[in-house]
Amino acid sequence: MTESLIQVQPPDATQYWMRQVKCRDACPVHTDACGYVTAIAAGEYERAYGIARATNPFASICGRVCGAPCESACRRGSLDSPVSIRALKRFVTDQYGPETGAFEHYLAGCNEKMLPPGRGDFERVAVIGAGVSGLTVAHDLTRVGYKVTVFEAYSKPGGMLTVGVPVFRLPRGLVMKEIEAIQSMGVEIRCGQALGRDFTIADLRRDGYKAIFLGVGLPKGRKLPVPGAELPNVYDGLDFLRSFNEGNPLPLGRRVAVIGGGNVAYDVARAAIRPASDTATHEETRAEVERGEKTAYDIARTALRMSGDKQVHVFCLEGREQMPADKREVEEGEEEGIYLHNGRGPKEILGADGKATALRTVKCTAVFDGTGRFNPQFDNSDLQDLEVDTILFAIGQTADLSFLDPDDGVETNRGLIKVNPDTYATSAPDVFACGDIAHGPKLFINAIASAQIAARSMHDYLRGTRTEITVQKRWLPAAYTMANEWTKIIRHEPPVIDAGRRAMSNDIVEEAYSVEEAGQQASRCLRCNVNTVFDTSLCIACNGCVDVCPQNLIRLVGLGSLVLDDQWSQEIATNLDIPMAKLRTMSKESLDSLGGVMTKDESTCIRCAMCASRCPTNAITMQRFEYSTECVSYGANT
Repeated sequence: MTESLIQVQPPDATQYWMRQVKCRDACPVHTDACGYVTAIAAGEYERAYGIARATNPFASICGRVCGAPCESACRRGSLDSPVSIRALKRFVTDQYGPETGAFEHYLAGCNEKMLPPGRGDFERVAVIGAGVSGLTVAHDLTRVGYKVTVFEAYSKPGGMLTVGVPVFRLPRGLVMKEIEAIQSMGVEIRCGQALGRDFTIADLRRDGYKAIFLGVGLPKGRKLPVPGAELPNVYDGLDFLRSFNEGNPLPLGRRVAVIGGGNVAYDVARAAIRPASDTATHEETRAEVERGEKTAYDIARTALRMSGDKQVHVFCLEGREQMPADKREVEEGEEEGIYLHNGRGPKEILGADGKATALRTVKCTAVFDGTGRFNPQFDNSDLQDLEVDTILFAIGQTADLSFLDPDDGVETNRGLIKVNPDTYATSAPDVFACGDIAHGPKLFINAIASAQIAARSMHDYLRGTRTEITVQKRWLPAAYTMANEWTKIIRHEPPVIDAGRRAMSNDIVEEAYSVEEAGQQASRCLRCNVNTVFDTSLCIACNGCVDVCPQNLIRLVGLGSLVLDDQWSQEIATNLDIPMAKLRTMSKESLDSLGGVMTKDESTCIRCAMCASRCPTNAITMQRFEYSTECVSYGANT
């Protein structure tokens, strides 16, 4: 092979390099996780908080309960295990977030460039629902000059944050502080005000609200239509969680069956195994214990658990590895005494004297059909009965759209509100909707992302503008050093309290990393915004980089090995100015003599920089790709 190399650029180079920072690309709000993790590794905690907060009004809450799609995408996961991004976010929000009682870092951290640049004229906007989507819309629109009133049906704001997430996973004091930070901007929240009961969309229009946002979520659970599902001790799991979190739990027996295999099912099961007498918040419980007001409480609960007469069983269709619930949720549930039955579904609920007395389950042989659709198959010859006195369904959520009137002009689609997926506008020009009510159950972070789009669309509707997002990018030389033996540092989950204590209380399960642990875990980041950049005009095809790469990711490939690929054939023909017909007739040896292509598999690159240090001509350099996004508006106010 000669020393000639073909220079090939991706069709959209900017998007390509953005996608290389996989954690940021996977995050629905595109939080720069790589940025705040490396800041933590450097001990720059305040800067790390600012990065984590920039695109997320609920950074503190996401540091506790986010589903963390960033971790699923993390390149380090291809090497061993993903960086513990969510727990590292909590580490810095604990120090600088609203939960500290001060809001200055929260207020200063908002990335104003991702808000529409045109100002509102203090028009009144109504937001229905004080969950994450509604409060995100309120946050964004208030920042750009609108007068926002949030109407919440329950006695406290927070939506699923307060009624759906168990108190042992998410401190209610933290939730309220993050909401108070949003209120401090001027957002008004009216609780105990339910759309359809206390007011209508028509009332809001008559009262002068110029735009309306529906963030009502999916408040109702689902039950399967199996015989016995109507019995009084068969509950909707969401109703149970709501009552549990409010401190008035539904009565449970000693043997409880939970049907479902997702995170909600495990929230339900882990709440069910905890004592009904201890449903106060973590903060309230701790204060009572410190004051000596619950002297008998540990003894009573210990006796209940040690007696072994309270059992919680989870039944799900999937096998252990296919369960949608987070692996850690399942493991912690197992430690707390929850019994898991994989590959079984409910067949019938048996009853006596008007109550459920047993759950009959059937073996599930397949959850999905050949096309990947949910279509479970069962072996009806394999039935099992479990004596129970309470059954909780946790198999999904549904909407309650009874508040809609035909005159509202808001269309529905398969039980959800019909929206334009690009703008979240409904069929009524002044009404917008997003979150679960528009796209079905997803993560909190997905609801936040859709709400940010909806807020921009509402602004465009009120201002007569069109807002688009642009990308600003630059390449910088990378001063690149990694922690000593960073490839050997294994992932350690944040510490949790003892399993026995967990099952006997509602204390917060997960604790924070120490400073030392946070620094070590953050140093595992492979810094995917730093890249090996090749200048083929300087390359002499010495193969030094190929030889030195510890991951065997770099290859020098002759053109003869690439010509059978249509895309590569076109690149070769274009770069060498050879007609495609002639290219197809050339031998492998002839093509190899014309040159080759240096390829690099990015999947497990550890950014060791050995290729750059080995290169004798400086054809390989380490460079940092930085980019930012900002809103640009066109139209009436530009």
